[in-house]
Amino acid sequence: MLRYEADIRSLVFMVIAAGSLVFLWQYGSELSTPLWILCYLIQLLMAVIISTIVHNHQHLPMWTAKLPNILTDNFLTVFYGFPIFAWIPTHNSNHHIYINKEPDYTKTYMVSEENNLLTLLSYPSISGYKQQGAVGSYFLGLYRTDRRKFFFHLLQIVSLVVWVAVALLVDWKKAVLYVIIPQQLSLFTVLIFNYIQHIHADEESEFNHSRNMTGKALNFFLLNNGLHTAHHISPGVHWSKLREKHDKIADKIDPRLNENNFAWYLLRVYILGLFIPSFRTPNMRLERLQHIALTTNK
Repeated sequence: MLRYEADIRSLVFMVIAAGSLVFLWQYGSELSTPLWILCYLIQLLMAVIISTIVHNHQHLPMWTAKLPNILTDNFLTVFYGFPIFAWIPTHNSNHHIYINKEPDYTKTYMVSEENNLLTLLSYPSISGYKQQGAVGSYFLGLYRTDRRKFFFHLLQIVSLVVWVAVALLVDWKKAVLYVIIPQQLSLFTVLIFNYIQHIHADEESEFNHSRNMTGKALNFFLLNNGLHTAHHISPGVHWSKLREKHDKIADKIDPRLNENNFAWYLLRVYILGLFIPSFRTPNMRLERLQHIALTTNK
């Protein structure tokens, strides 16, 4: 029933996410501090990976049968921290159509054209807020247009509320540490990824609308979510095929948008860039707009 064998990796990560929660909830207080930190970092890493699995599963469901997909939807919802049907109106039916252009709810320049530590860290809250109206309208509209789908989506909401409520009732301190913080990290980092992948790219360009993180180790854990240009060009292609797609178009992408080392990008742009202007990202969007303005005025 698994659509692609490569998603065994996704399932392994999901098992580790669930296992780390159960283990830390049960035995976290008995662990030495260094071992607890290691286990908690693994849980937080799985929270980040869960957000990429949500993304992939919303584009192409993992299973060929409906019931396993519904079960996966609800599993991912409780670990992601938000009903994953929200990706349909905000991502699949909006971001992938407009790709950082108006009226993309997740466009990176909605407040500022800058790319610095402040804009990076404030973007998830701003973008998340902008998306809420679309999510609500989509969900409530289904009650009139597709009652069956409405109740399947409602199940995600109920699952999430019950999951968090029960965890808080059993042990609110553990719930905050092992349930809510990982959920918030998952929600936060997926928006951070979107910001990094599109900020200062040229949204009007066929191949330069996205930044790519091409490192193989990173993409092993993030299930090729770093290969963003290829994903936007072929959004229905399974994540395991994106490396091949990326290699075919890599020479068409501006080299400034292909980053091999994600950690170095973060350090260079958001820390060293505070002091060294040459380390900051060039704004290809503004370059295009300035070029248009100059040619128009001639």
